[in-house]
Amino acid sequence: MTLPDFLDVVDSHTEGEPTRVVVSGGPPLGDGPLSERVKTFRENFDAYRSAMILEPRGSDVLVGALLVDPVETNCAAGVIFFNNTGYLGMCGHGTIGVVATLAHLGRIEPGTFRLETPVGTVTCTWHGNGRASIENVPSYRYRRDVTVEVPDYGTVRGDIAWGGNWFFLVKDSPERLTADNVQRLTDITLRIRAALEASKITGKYGGLIDHIELSGPPVSPDADSRNFVLCPGGAYDRSPCGTGTSAKLACLMADGAIQAGQVWRQESIIGSIFEGVARWNHNLVIPTIVGRAFIVAESRLVFDPRDPFREGIRT
Repeated sequence: MTLPDFLDVVDSHTEGEPTRVVVSGGPPLGDGPLSERVKTFRENFDAYRSAMILEPRGSDVLVGALLVDPVETNCAAGVIFFNNTGYLGMCGHGTIGVVATLAHLGRIEPGTFRLETPVGTVTCTWHGNGRASIENVPSYRYRRDVTVEVPDYGTVRGDIAWGGNWFFLVKDSPERLTADNVQRLTDITLRIRAALEASKITGKYGGLIDHIELSGPPVSPDADSRNFVLCPGGAYDRSPCGTGTSAKLACLMADGAIQAGQVWRQESIIGSIFEGVARWNHNLVIPTIVGRAFIVAESRLVFDPRDPFREGIRT
């Protein structure tokens, strides 16, 4: 597979978590369902992903978003998300970053529109001034109060929930959820994830639980909870995590801890906040997440054929 000479991208951050949107030069994936295009991306054009996301052009924390033509004609665009290890079904902070990028490019005005993702269509609203909201895919709690034995740590209890990705949500973590403790938090959540896999604890239909969330009391008086979220590639989410907040809302709604329409303010490990609100649709929860995204760069990624790391540094 040959990389192009360059790709044009727009970089943003959503409450501290970066998103890189490919606006031109992406791989030819055809016009089939987005799930098929992800498969084509993974099998035939994965060097695009690694070149954009891995060092020296990217970092472990960066999430990429490829804009594609949607299948559904009532959608403004389709989007495929990816990171340092592979492909994501959905990304909450990334969707807010895509909305801000589309506004920056003049492709949308303030108002509501729809985006197509590989796991379903999401409704987005651009409010202007960096603020956007997304009505995420239907979310639900799959299992409640699941225990797992983590070697050299002990028994951990949490819920398994879907919010566009599979989450294991640890309630009332005894760990100190502060930015100066991220090394320990990362180590613990990596071990929890490994223990889940070793114990063959999965999401529905064997879905891999690749996100781990620890929750505890907030620091900000404006927040209801603070979290630490481990992402699939081993980096932690700087934002409060859009799909994680969706999964959290599904659990809270299932427990009756919040009611439909009640605002839940989720604080991240760095102090940024998402506002979440949910409603029932039969036995599924429809979450809406509100956050801010800001453009930080417009750039052209160059892929010199002489560069030994043109496809990224794979470790």
